[in-house]
Amino acid sequence: MIPILNTPVLVLNRNWQPIHTCSARRALHLLCLGHAQVVQVDGDECYATHDLASWIDHSTGAPESELVHSVRLAMRVPRVLVLGVYDKMPRLEVRFTRRNVFVRDNFTCQYCAREFPENQLNLDHVVPRDKGGRTTWLNIVTSCVRCNTRKANKLPQEARMHPINPPCAPRWRPLFGIIEKDLAHESWSLFVATHRDKTRRSA
Repeated sequence: MIPILNTPVLVLNRNWQPIHTCSARRALHLLCLGHAQVVQVDGDECYATHDLASWIDHSTGAPESELVHSVRLAMRVPRVLVLGVYDKMPRLEVRFTRRNVFVRDNFTCQYCAREFPENQLNLDHVVPRDKGGRTTWLNIVTSCVRCNTRKANKLPQEARMHPINPPCAPRWRPLFGIIEKDLAHESWSLFVATHRDKTRRSA
């Protein structure tokens, strides 16, 4: 169970295209600044948008588990936000990061095919750097500590260790990197096909 202000909120651009997710804390901050509006995802006025004042009114009667409180008021945590400041377009490529490599590989060592918690995984250069290998999607795979140590700086044929899945750049989707499948709220399916692939949470 994560704190309510850390729950993810789907963010749409002004064309109502999903571009990324942010925390509920960030969503409420953007709402208070007037940089975004909340998209209502339930009731008779589904798809209606709310500024800060109307969202506070709409929050009346919401379940206590969905509310955040300040000294003077209570607000429902939004599920979907639409930006009103600029027309940011969806990212077409997944950013290359350590975490995103693990997500692409389902937190599974690409040599022994075993799943591990994140803190027991490393990144491995299929073609070692001292042999000309680059740090890119096409040359980096997830490996456990044991396999990473065993392969060392050898080429796959020298170590007789080949990745079970050839490394490639993952296809972009707004929810890439959301590894806890229950965090993708069901209402998001109104705007994007949610991917609930088997993943593993960090230990």
